[in-house]
Amino acid sequence: MDRPLMAIGLMSGTSLDGIDVALIETDGETIASFGPGRTYVYAPETRELLFRAMADARDMTDRDARPGILARAERLSTERHGQALAAFLKEFPAYREVDVIGYHGQTVLHRPENRLTVQLGNGPALAREVRGMTRGRGPALVYNMRAADVAAGGQGAPLVPVYHRALARGLGPPKPLLVLNLGGVANVTYVDGRRDPIACDTGPANALIDDFLKARTDLPFDDEGLIAAHGTVAEAVVDRLMTHPFFHRPPPKSLDRNEFRAWVNEHAGLDGMNTADGVATLTALSAASVGAVLPFLPDRPTRLIVAGGGAHNTTLLRMLGARTGIETVSADAVGWSTDALEAQAFAFLAVRALKGLALSFPTTTGVPEPMTGGVIVPPPAA
Repeated sequence: MDRPLMAIGLMSGTSLDGIDVALIETDGETIASFGPGRTYVYAPETRELLFRAMADARDMTDRDARPGILARAERLSTERHGQALAAFLKEFPAYREVDVIGYHGQTVLHRPENRLTVQLGNGPALAREVRGMTRGRGPALVYNMRAADVAAGGQGAPLVPVYHRALARGLGPPKPLLVLNLGGVANVTYVDGRRDPIACDTGPANALIDDFLKARTDLPFDDEGLIAAHGTVAEAVVDRLMTHPFFHRPPPKSLDRNEFRAWVNEHAGLDGMNTADGVATLTALSAASVGAVLPFLPDRPTRLIVAGGGAHNTTLLRMLGARTGIETVSADAVGWSTDALEAQAFAFLAVRALKGLALSFPTTTGVPEPMTGGVIVPPPAA
């Protein structure tokens, strides 16, 4: 076995809550140890700028273009990632000898049907900044991990399934599990220890709920699902929304954060609902979309393990259990990290990229064959 590398992952999801930073030691196949994880919450003005960048990105056809405020947003996003990493290493100076940084960047557009995915973030600029924070030559930095998959005809998402597989190996004898990440979009990974992971985006998770609350209130999200808990689900609306063709396609498949905005505006009738009922109905849609994946899986999962910001939404967890009929638990409950898991995954993927190992598979993104990815910024020559 190769020596485990110390790797830090940086992740900012489409919920735009902030930047997750997490450290693991791994050889790219197994996880030797888990280090600390932290979340650095975005200031309101940063979050608002990134939301505007998503709007300006909607008509992009060139992944390297930066129309509208995208150039400004990319500079700011890169700076904020540098600040988050600096704060992390200041708190945990023992990790200044890190071997590699996995830098996801900020997704502002995901259109795999057009072979286009756009993550803001200047990898070389961040790599230069990182070298001032670390010891020795400094770490390698891996970024732009989705583009090669999309260029080859894959969905470019989800990329975390290979990490879910590594985590599942630590849970004892293999059995069918479903790992669900609830960010702006929800994605699931089916692992059973016998085959490559099967994965896909299932539908909206936090994005529609957050956007609805933003339009109605001054709240950024439904804290612990308390608003949804006081609402009544409009089941007829959920059924109508679930007629969208996406929900009836088998894995692999992926989504842009704003994919369902027009569909919901046209078919949900949210304007006629009070806030609690609207949030409850959108929460139920998220749960129902996960249930819609189950018929496409080889076997029925024995457990649903939930990570990401949405895992703190107890109303959503309850709805997931009810609509899937599967024991539903948070990642924390099985000894994983609910909040740091996706950042850990990009640390893991960075190590795999350094070694030329596959990041994606035909069963996870639809890419023609297992393939590696990422752009590597190596340390300076000694």
